[in-house]
Amino acid sequence: RGHSGSAMDAPSAGLGGADPQLQRFIEVETQKQRFQQLVHQMTELCWEKCMDKPGPKLDSRAETCFVNCVERFIDTSQFILNRLEQTQKSKSAFSESLSD
Repeated sequence: RGHSGSAMDAPSAGLGGADPQLQRFIEVETQKQRFQQLVHQMTELCWEKCMDKPGPKLDSRAETCFVNCVERFIDTSQFILNRLEQTQKSKSAFSESLSD
């Protein structure tokens, strides 16, 4: 009976020491997925904002609008990412001080 208890502990221990290459791969794939989502959001947002009359090619007003829209979107995303990183850092520092 006590034996099954130790078997239950094994998977979580194995997960903590997971293959670093595998962890890295998962991180990279997750980042790719996030990036694709961002591009999709950006395309949707800027398309609705800038394309009032779809035609065979972009007029200069729409082109300028797209450039501005994309740049603002990137600035905003970067700002949010930086804020999240800072929040994560202060949270982990906070939880470390709690566990001491």
